[in-house]
Amino acid sequence: MAELTYKALVRAVETKEKSLARNAESVKRAADSIKEHADDTASDADALGAKSVDRDSIAECQELAKIIRGVSDGAIQYAAKGIDTAKAAKAAGDQARSTHGGFQEAFDRSNVTGLENVSRDWLEQE
Repeated sequence: MAELTYKALVRAVETKEKSLARNAESVKRAADSIKEHADDTASDADALGAKSVDRDSIAECQELAKIIRGVSDGAIQYAAKGIDTAKAAKAAGDQARSTHGGFQEAFDRSNVTGLENVSRDWLEQE
């Protein structure tokens, strides 16, 4: 098992923050693409109507466009929640860095040797 240090934890949190933001953006791009397909399908339905295609086929095409648009709307909402989650993760990481970063700075500046070997129990008792 890897040693858990403040620096390792900060790196892990930063990696997770970036991953959440990338994933939210990917979902948003996919949702936008799905919306374009819905718009294209609706345009196709209009074009079918102009060419005197039977009403059932036109209705099916319009229904498909509505379903695709619903999928897009759901994906956009999901992406928005992902963006909110990424922002919350960043805020939590920022708070942790501002709250605990001073401890790491003091540790790094200290000229006392062996600080990393001090027992956590001893520190809690002191």
